[in-house]
Amino acid sequence: MSKFFYPLIENPYRNKDILEGIKVLRSGKLTSGPKTETFQQIFSKKIKTKNSLLVNSGSSANLLALQCLINPYRKKRLKKGDEVLIPALCWSTSLWPIVQSGLKPKFVDVDVDTLNFNLKELEKKITKKTKAILVVHVLGNCPNMDQLMKIKKKYNLLLIEDTCESLGTRFKNKYLGSFGEFSSFSFYASHQISSGEGGMVCCKASEDYEIMKSLRAHGWSRGLKNEKKIAKANKNLDKRFIFHNSGFNLRSTDISASIGMSQFKDIDKFIKIRNKNRNKILLNFNKSKKIRNSLNIVKENRYTKPSWFGIPIIGNKNFIKSKFIRKIEKMGVETRPIISGNFLNQPSVKKYKLIEKSKMHNAEYINKKGFFIGLPTKEIKNKILNKLVKSFEECL
Repeated sequence: MSKFFYPLIENPYRNKDILEGIKVLRSGKLTSGPKTETFQQIFSKKIKTKNSLLVNSGSSANLLALQCLINPYRKKRLKKGDEVLIPALCWSTSLWPIVQSGLKPKFVDVDVDTLNFNLKELEKKITKKTKAILVVHVLGNCPNMDQLMKIKKKYNLLLIEDTCESLGTRFKNKYLGSFGEFSSFSFYASHQISSGEGGMVCCKASEDYEIMKSLRAHGWSRGLKNEKKIAKANKNLDKRFIFHNSGFNLRSTDISASIGMSQFKDIDKFIKIRNKNRNKILLNFNKSKKIRNSLNIVKENRYTKPSWFGIPIIGNKNFIKSKFIRKIEKMGVETRPIISGNFLNQPSVKKYKLIEKSKMHNAEYINKKGFFIGLPTKEIKNKILNKLVKSFEECL
């Protein structure tokens, strides 16, 4: 039993999700198959992305996108040392696929108000070597996408959207993940929908889709549009086992696909309940002078219809986060840092000599003062709500 009366996540799996997984188990077709194909199709239709590939995690989705950009089969591929702009407030596997692909990450500070790129700082960081932007949509929020797309167009840059925390968020009624050449999504247990582990990588160009499809499954030619052409050029090989590209094994399973698809069909319902819970919590927090004077709740960016899966909170200048977190967790409220805070503080960054000379003042402030609490997909009861408010007040 959890020690928290208000945990970050609840058990996300409903009976109907579990039954869908059992159906696949009984069918005997457990690996990537028809359920995977169907999930990819309905995902593309909903999010308005041209191509979607189911993978085993959001991290793998990021890896496939970056590896595709440097692949020799891509007509306009990036070269070793080309720069990719990334926010200092990011996740480990938003960053490392850039490095693993031989590209150079260039960190950019963020806005405290949105937790996303400071777009003025972003434009200042662009050089002749800059070829791509990797935007991380944080906890259901996003930067001003109109402004970001103007910068992208002005400097002829590629855009990769890390949408792992923001499935279902819309900017001016357009889904995040449909703006860039590539986008990634995560179906981890704490995210907007869950398939246990799992993710989706999306792209606009059919060329990129074919490359990532091969990379996802060992570098096989199986299932590619030019599979017959490849087989004809390699008659000395068994056509079932032609590896024409480098590759990984990043495939998901039909079990995960069936559970993820069951949840994805109810994504709008989940968003509605989470937003309702968030509004109730904020309304009660705002009634408390003590909370109001000590903490700032991060609000959605203008023109954004967010898909929150947590409530990001930033303390004021007198707020001592470590002391507060220690107290609030003892009282039964689970918390987490906002992503991983300022990633430049991580030891791996120093080890791989990725140190950025310019200071990330806002990312550092969020690192020192920021945290988030969860948002349940079931309507919050008044008893829990009152206890949550009282716990916050007692810890401030």
